[in-house]
Amino acid sequence: MEKEKIKESLVNYMESEPDKKFTVQELADKLEMNKAGQFNFVVQAVAQLEHDKVIKLDDEGSFAIVKEEPVQRFTGIFHANDRGFGFVTVDPEEPDYFINPTQTLSALNGDEVEVEMIEAGDPASGKRPEGKVTGIVQRNLTQVVGEFKAAEDENLPAGIIGTIHLRDKKLSNYRFLVEDKGLSPVPGEIVLADITAYPSSDLPGIIKGVATKVIGNVNDPGIDILQIVYQHDIPHTFPDDVMEQIADIPDHVTEAEKVGRRDLTDEPMVTIDSIESKDLDDAVSVRKLANGNYHLGVHIADVSHYVTPNTPLDREAFERGTSVYLTDRVIPMIPAKLSNGICSLNPKVERLALTCEMEIDPEGKVVSHEIFPSVIKTTERMTYKAINKILEADDQKAKERYADLVPMFKEMGELHKILLKMRKRRGAIEFEDTEAKIIVDEKGHAIDIQLRQRGTSERMIESFMLAANETVAAHYKNLNVPFIYRIHETPKEEKIKSFFEMLSGLGVEVTGKLSDIQPKMLQGILKKVAGKPEEPMVSVMLLRSMQQAKYSPEPLGHFGLAAKDYTHFTSPIRRYPDLMAHRMIHYYADNGIGENSQAKFQTQLPEVSQHSSQAERRAIDAERDTDAMKKAEYMADHVGEEFDAVVSSVTKFGMFVELPNTVEGLIHISEINDDYYVFVEKQMALVGRKTKQTYRIGQPIKVKLVNVNAEQKEIDFKLLNLGEAPKTDLLDGVELPEMPPRKKFDRKNGDKRGPKRPYKKHSKRPRDHKRNSQNQNGRKPFYKKRRERK
Repeated sequence: MEKEKIKESLVNYMESEPDKKFTVQELADKLEMNKAGQFNFVVQAVAQLEHDKVIKLDDEGSFAIVKEEPVQRFTGIFHANDRGFGFVTVDPEEPDYFINPTQTLSALNGDEVEVEMIEAGDPASGKRPEGKVTGIVQRNLTQVVGEFKAAEDENLPAGIIGTIHLRDKKLSNYRFLVEDKGLSPVPGEIVLADITAYPSSDLPGIIKGVATKVIGNVNDPGIDILQIVYQHDIPHTFPDDVMEQIADIPDHVTEAEKVGRRDLTDEPMVTIDSIESKDLDDAVSVRKLANGNYHLGVHIADVSHYVTPNTPLDREAFERGTSVYLTDRVIPMIPAKLSNGICSLNPKVERLALTCEMEIDPEGKVVSHEIFPSVIKTTERMTYKAINKILEADDQKAKERYADLVPMFKEMGELHKILLKMRKRRGAIEFEDTEAKIIVDEKGHAIDIQLRQRGTSERMIESFMLAANETVAAHYKNLNVPFIYRIHETPKEEKIKSFFEMLSGLGVEVTGKLSDIQPKMLQGILKKVAGKPEEPMVSVMLLRSMQQAKYSPEPLGHFGLAAKDYTHFTSPIRRYPDLMAHRMIHYYADNGIGENSQAKFQTQLPEVSQHSSQAERRAIDAERDTDAMKKAEYMADHVGEEFDAVVSSVTKFGMFVELPNTVEGLIHISEINDDYYVFVEKQMALVGRKTKQTYRIGQPIKVKLVNVNAEQKEIDFKLLNLGEAPKTDLLDGVELPEMPPRKKFDRKNGDKRGPKRPYKKHSKRPRDHKRNSQNQNGRKPFYKKRRERK
C-alpha cells in the first residue's frame, strides 16, 4: 500500500472514532499490515501524521486524532476609522477587537458584523484582541447625504451621472457614484441618495446609489447642519397624520379636562429657565413648614394627556425619542403647538400637570411625598439670570420687581443647600462643568463662542429635579410594579483597577476595596487631589472609568449620583422616557397595580428603554458633530493667532489641547520636535526620551493655530513653548522601542495624523440638562462633566 494511502486510511479510521486512543499495533492490526516491512510503513505514516499535527501522542504512548477546535465567531458593531482600520464592539464592557485594514470585508461604520478572533488580547499590557470580519450581518448605512457633482467633471463609467461628495470622515476612503435610475440633480445641490451597492472585492472603495431627494443648495444658510441631521437619520419633519391629529387639540385647558385633578392654581409657583427657552415643562414651589421641614412641589407638564398611546403623535414621539438641540435650531420631539403651546407651563394660564410634592427635613431626607395629577397656573416665568441677581447679587431692582416672590426664592436657596449637602454626604460625584454657546449670524456662520456660567439658580433647579426623579423612582420600585428607570451602573472592576494603578503612579493613596467600589470612595479621591497639579488627570481618568448612563426596566440605581433609585420624570416635552413614566403613573392610579395593570407595560419597557437610549446617543452624536463643525468654522477666522491652552487628552500620536472657549484641537506628535516622545499609557503622558520633558492632562501651554478644516471638523495647533514642560521619571524602568526616523506630519494625506480621539462610550454619561443645554464638544476636556439633571 502506498504511503499516502496508508496515511489516508489511518486518518479515516481514527476519525470514525474520534474519542478513542490507539496504539501503533492496534492501527497496524486494523489495516492488516503486521508483517515486518508493512509494520514499518505504518510506523512511518503515524510519525508523519504526528509531525503534521493531524494526530497526537499522549503520555501513555497512544495516538488520537487532533480535533479541530470550532472557530469562535461573534457578532458586534463595526467602528470605522478614516485610516482604513476599525474596531468591533462585541461586548460594551470588554475591549473592542482591532480590525486590520485588510480584514474589514469593506464593512462600513455602524454595520453589524460577524467577527472571528485572530489573536487574543493581553489585558496586562492593554493590548486589544485582533480579529477579522467574516460577514456583514446588517448594514447600518442605507442612505447618504452630500453635494452632487456632475459626471462631466470626471471620467465615470456608463450609467453613472455623477458623484456625491461625502463629508463624513469615516467614509473618506469611499467614492459614491450616482446611478441614472433616480433623480438627476444639478451640480451644487445637496441630495439624499439611497445606497444600491456596497463596496466589494470586485469594486473596493466604491458605493453606488440613486438620488432620491434634493434638500437644498450648498450655499443655502444652515444647509451644513441640515446635512448632519440627515447624516444621523434624525426625523425632523412631522408627517401629515401627526399634524392632522394635533389640529384637534385645544389651545387651552377645558373644564372636562380638570375633572379628577387637584386644583393648585392658587399656589404660588414659578418656572425657572434660560431666557431663550420656549418649552417650559417644569414649575417649582417651596415653603418652609412650621416643623422646620420644607415643602417642595415639582409640577411637570402633563404631556401624556395629549400624547396618547398608539396614535400617530405617539409613534412619532417614540421614533424621535428626544428633542435635539443643534446650535441655531431645535428638532422637537413633539410639534410646537404642544411643546411651546398647551404643554408649556406659560405664566398666568391654566395647564395640566403631574405634581410630585415632597416634605424634606433639614438633613435633606424626603420624609413624605405624594404624586398626583393637577391643574396649575404659574405665577411668573423666571429666568436663571433674574434669580441669580436676587440670590447672588442682592440686586435691589430685581428684588423690587418680584417682591412677592423673593421670600420663596430665599427658601428655595436654603433648600437647595440642604439637598446639595445631602448628595455630597452620601457620595455623589461632582465634576466642574463649563458649557459654551455658539453664536451664529443670519447666514448660519459661527461668529462667537460664549461661555455659560452655572449659578445658584441653575444648580438649585437641578437639585429640585433630582429630588423629584429620585422620589418617583423609589415610589414605584417600592410598589414593585413595572417602571422605566435611568440607571448608571457601578464601574467595572477592571476599569477601576487600571484607574487605581494610575493613582498609585501619581502617589495618590486609595482606601477601600477594589471589589466593593462605592461612590463615596471615588468622591474622596477627587477631594484628595482638589487644587493639586494632578487633579485634571485624575478627573479625566475617573470619568473614563465610569459606565454609560442609560434607560432600563430594572431599578439598578445611579452610581454617579449615589442614588439608590432614579428615573427621568421631569422633561416629558423633550424625552420619551419621561412621557412613558407619566403614562404609567396615570395608568396605575386609574387601574390599580394588579397583574393585569402590570402586564400592560411588562413587555413594552425593554423596547422603550433600548430605543430611548439609542435615540439619546443619536442626538448626542449629532450635537457633537454640529458643535465641532461650528467651532472649527469659528476658528477658521483666527488662523495664525496665539492662545493660552491646556492639555485635554494625550495619545500616542500627539495631544489634544483646549482653549478657554472650549475649542479643542490637535498638536501632532511630529510637531513636538525637540525630542522623541514616548506615550506612557497608564499615566496618560508623553515623555521625552532625552529631556524627560512631560506633557499631561491639565498642563497649561501656549499654542498657535496653524490649520482648520471645518468640513472635517479638524483644528491643528503648534506648540509655542517648546522646552518648558516639567520633567518626570516616568520612563524609568520602561523598555523603550528603537527610535524610528521622524517624519513630517502630512496633513493632506493624513498618514501621520493618527486616529481622531474616539468618543468614549464607556466613560461618558449622556448629558441630562435643561432643554437648552447642549453637548458642545465630542471630546471631553478635563473639567467637563455629563451631568444628570432634570
